[in-house]
Amino acid sequence: MTSSSLFQPLQVGPYRLSHRVAMAPLTRMRAEKTSLAAWTLNAEYYAQRATEGGLIIAEASQVMQEGQGNPNTPGIYTKEQIAGWRQVTDAVHAKGGIIFLQLWHVGRASHSSFQPGGGLPVAPSAIAINATTRTASGETVSYETPRALETSEIPGIIDAYRQATRNAREAGFDGVEVHGANGYLLEQFLQTRSNRRTDQYGGSIENRARLLLEVTNAVIGAWSADRVAVRVSPYGVSNDSGEADPMPLYSYVVRELDKLGLAYLHFVEPRTSGVGRAEVFHNNVPKAYELFRPMWSGVLVTAGGFDGTSAEEAVASGNVDIIAFGRPFIANPDLPERIKRKAPFTPYNRATFYGGDVAGYTDYPVLGAG
Repeated sequence: MTSSSLFQPLQVGPYRLSHRVAMAPLTRMRAEKTSLAAWTLNAEYYAQRATEGGLIIAEASQVMQEGQGNPNTPGIYTKEQIAGWRQVTDAVHAKGGIIFLQLWHVGRASHSSFQPGGGLPVAPSAIAINATTRTASGETVSYETPRALETSEIPGIIDAYRQATRNAREAGFDGVEVHGANGYLLEQFLQTRSNRRTDQYGGSIENRARLLLEVTNAVIGAWSADRVAVRVSPYGVSNDSGEADPMPLYSYVVRELDKLGLAYLHFVEPRTSGVGRAEVFHNNVPKAYELFRPMWSGVLVTAGGFDGTSAEEAVASGNVDIIAFGRPFIANPDLPERIKRKAPFTPYNRATFYGGDVAGYTDYPVLGAG
């Protein structure tokens, strides 16, 4: 089988991609520790993975201090963070790459040690994640019961995404991706498991989807629809998420998003967990990109458990346009070339996924080297 489908050009918003192998957003916890700004190490990492006409979706970056839930994750809400990300975008653009920034608020998937003044994390409702987490100092603890956001606070959350989009533009990104997946704040509002509100942001599907749609429209207003994307995980179980019957909710969400003229819609496939902390594969589950393709008229991206062959087959089927690779891209900076040549993938080292320095970050080999 040839790799012809994966290496056909594609128009995404104002950009012409030279191939369909994208780098998925990957939390690596290697921002500069005090400023939470990207820095030279991050610029090197992304530049290694940039290709002419290739799409990189940079790691999730909190839109405000309250949106942080892990140590050393980058932000996009201060001048220093804008300048740090500019180093990254300049390095990627020097290689001819295209780079979007994923906009993030973790909601209840945080701990008071990350919050301003040691306050409780915020969420749609005061329901804790049934799991453990790490504090800012590295201690393992149970998740706290979050504080339910007041209705009057929600415009401030929306405005943080709007300003983060302006900041991403200033930092030189080519677009932004709104993170509505993996059990973080916007998905917490979407799902009945985490949203028991009785105001206009709770109850019906339309109400639970309101915040995601309002954030997306605010982000579009700060840039333009063809520079904006959204990521969702209808069948995901990350961070104690999961809708009992995802189809009614996500059919509504996808159809509403389809009206907006976005650059692309990005699915996390149900066969992978989406959190990267363990190898979790769900058997006998549907393919999100097949289920929702009939409801989506634009560019469709999907991620989760693909190799070169399955990626080629998925794109060749016509049901999906781009395959985003996560873990394989960590250990294979030249992943598109490896797929093209059918070369073996270097195995990744899970122990170096989160935090640390160059080890397991910028020291993986490329073809013909080392």
